[in-house]
Amino acid sequence: MLIVDAHQDLAWNMLSFQRDYTRSVAETRRIEAGGSTPKVNGDALLGWPEYQKGCVGLVFASLFATPARHCVGPWEHALCYTDSLQARRLYRSQLDMYKRLSNDHPEKFELVTSRTGLEGLLAGWQHCKEGIGPDDAAAHSTSRVGLVVSMEGADCIRDPGELEEWWYHGVRLIGPAWSGNQFCGGTREPGPLSAKGIALLEHMGNLGFGLDLTHMDEQAVMQALDIYPGSLLASHSNAMALLKDYPDNRHLSDRVIDGILERDGIIGIVPFNQFLKPGWRIGDRREEVNLEWVVAQIDYICQKAGDARHVGLGTDFDGGFGWQSVPMEIDTIADLSMLAPLLMEKGYSTDEIVSVLGENWIGLLKCILP
Repeated sequence: MLIVDAHQDLAWNMLSFQRDYTRSVAETRRIEAGGSTPKVNGDALLGWPEYQKGCVGLVFASLFATPARHCVGPWEHALCYTDSLQARRLYRSQLDMYKRLSNDHPEKFELVTSRTGLEGLLAGWQHCKEGIGPDDAAAHSTSRVGLVVSMEGADCIRDPGELEEWWYHGVRLIGPAWSGNQFCGGTREPGPLSAKGIALLEHMGNLGFGLDLTHMDEQAVMQALDIYPGSLLASHSNAMALLKDYPDNRHLSDRVIDGILERDGIIGIVPFNQFLKPGWRIGDRREEVNLEWVVAQIDYICQKAGDARHVGLGTDFDGGFGWQSVPMEIDTIADLSMLAPLLMEKGYSTDEIVSVLGENWIGLLKCILP
């Protein structure tokens, strides 16, 4: 089954740790063994051969840098910013990384900015839908991994008028906040939409961006649900109801989930142990969490929706955590396919599983892409 992943911090990793995603996971781990990268970011989970093996054909690739007040170590300082000009420079450099990746390796990666491009990309993954084995080299000869560029935190936008430039350069999804900023409250820093935030959403809607609600504070999300005219998603967020006593506003309350469902939005479940099992923290044993915890999050959204059309995956893999912090069955991203039999045991049909693993996101993109 074709898998779509709605959140990966590829450029951040490429610039922070010089990770090369044309390599295999095994090669990246070999190169980094004994160094500092696994200590601060965990062992890699992503690589082009693993995308092929797991039929991961499409990724929402983020532009992300950290506000200076949230930098946690010297390794991160090159990708931290103190103002919008610095944020703009960092986000443009990451956008250039994606363009270079697709230009230098056109047989492996492709920027997806239009419906025509999406259809062409999906044609190269038809073997996944037809059940051809992942080891069939001929079937993979045209299986490029599609990259849809998503902006995580909009501090790089000084004025809503700049949105046209980002659209022109291929950005199709925007999450206004990571932490709180000039536009709205965010993770650990609550607050509503500001006047600038309302203006940003108005301009985003006029241009057709998808609005990513992940990391926005609940007050801002509820306002956005009322006023944003375009497509909505929460690319990498889990249900707060299954994370009792979680210490901040990172996840989605039932009120927010209901609002997203009413607006026909999609929620991407994060298979990160800390976002699955209450009380789990980085450094705890990964064996304490298995894929059943991911299935529980998926099922929670489906039960509230009454269907399987409003949930997908947004792994956040390599985004501040690695192999040490994901469910015990996962060695690389290729292992996401193990969710299929677990969902089937839960009573989901093949069509519903296909929707959850990828088709829901594809449907959303068909609404957003020009």
